[in-house]
Amino acid sequence: MKHPMNRIVCAALAAAALTAGLSACVPLVVGGAVVGGGMMAADRRTTGAQVEDEGIELRSANRIAELLGDRGHINVTSYNRKVLLTGEVRTAEDRQKVEQAVAAVQNVQGVVNDLGVMPASSLGDRSNDTLITGKVRASFVDAQDLFASAYKVVTERGVVYLMGRVTQREATRASEIARSITGVSKVVRVFDILTEEELRRATTANANASSAPVTSMDSPAAAPMAR
Repeated sequence: MKHPMNRIVCAALAAAALTAGLSACVPLVVGGAVVGGGMMAADRRTTGAQVEDEGIELRSANRIAELLGDRGHINVTSYNRKVLLTGEVRTAEDRQKVEQAVAAVQNVQGVVNDLGVMPASSLGDRSNDTLITGKVRASFVDAQDLFASAYKVVTERGVVYLMGRVTQREATRASEIARSITGVSKVVRVFDILTEEELRRATTANANASSAPVTSMDSPAAAPMAR
């Protein structure tokens, strides 16, 4: 049986390796929810919200690319229709323009703009951020009192951002774990706080939705999914 710390390190290194292969050629990063099979069923968002979040991230990325081109390094992460912007831009004007452009994207219900006005982070900085993200995620998996799939973790310049639909207890516990990770300078919570009763209702609704029959998109009866 592997020691918990070994699992944390392995998960973090795997995540860092993935980023090393991608970040050199993608200046604007999309958070990208995994919308398929078990991941959808395990998520506390509705299936519709997950699909909309994916669309929000893609449309936001396109608008930012048209607006700024390669002027900056911007991460777009949408969770339950709330968008988190992290990264670096050259001017305060660019920062404001990006926020306005994303706020106007269809289905966006709020924007948390934490873009820094500064030079873009280095590849080494981004690899270190990905290593931290991997450690936080693995620590959530190892925790006996957390549902790891309820959280989305983003790290930028050593600052860890936590997103999700969680109870106050879960928010506090996850924050404590993230702060304990080496290299984390600050934890920023971007949570939707649920009561225990709201959580029970959401869990039941998602379980019922995941067990419902699915119509194939190849079927003539299936209408195209709105984006």
